[in-house]
Amino acid sequence: MDPNLRNVYKHMIGLGLGALAHANAHAAYWDYEAPYWAELSVLQAAHAAEILIKARIAQEHPLLIFEKLPGYDGVSETGLNFRSLIEKGRTVDYRDLPDRLWSTTGMKIDHPDIYQSYGRLRNAIQHFAIPEGEDMSHRVLEFIFKVIDPFINRCWKHFAIDHNEDTEGVVYLVPVLIKRQIEFLVSPEVIKQTQWIDFPWDDDSPYRRTMQERIEAARSGRYGVNA
Repeated sequence: MDPNLRNVYKHMIGLGLGALAHANAHAAYWDYEAPYWAELSVLQAAHAAEILIKARIAQEHPLLIFEKLPGYDGVSETGLNFRSLIEKGRTVDYRDLPDRLWSTTGMKIDHPDIYQSYGRLRNAIQHFAIPEGEDMSHRVLEFIFKVIDPFINRCWKHFAIDHNEDTEGVVYLVPVLIKRQIEFLVSPEVIKQTQWIDFPWDDDSPYRRTMQERIEAARSGRYGVNA
């Protein structure tokens, strides 16, 4: 096997986080000159999840992300390499990734029902059948912060809130999530900005309690899913 394949997961992590940054920005904001941002963010978030899950599997062994590998015929004398895998290999499908992840790493995807439902939404959008009555932005942000966020935090201590192509970062994204009552993992970067975080209601709602507990834990230096 090509030795360069051993570290391919690092490239995949970077690519997946880049797709996540696009998805966060396009789901959270609106541009009248780009009316399909929300729909595009559906594709971007699914793409991010797929790449990041495959990255974690590839971290165990790069060939584990493949459903079909090239046969002996046509492979170079030194074994499998990038070219032969690209031309003749086929990676695991989106819907089957949670099972492959569990069987290779022992990890499980949070909210597998949301993961699979989101895959069906992605397929609908990708084939130009935009479902009526769907709040695309909400579906994307829910998927990112219920599925991708805890996954990348367990794997590599990343926080989804920190990956946003908007140069202002969490300054504008956090209020969007609070307004939509979407729970998110609190990163060190968020803590720098908590002096202006304002919950737009006064009642003792479950969402408010959860987020205040996460903020206080982070202020004490306990970040992420194990805070």
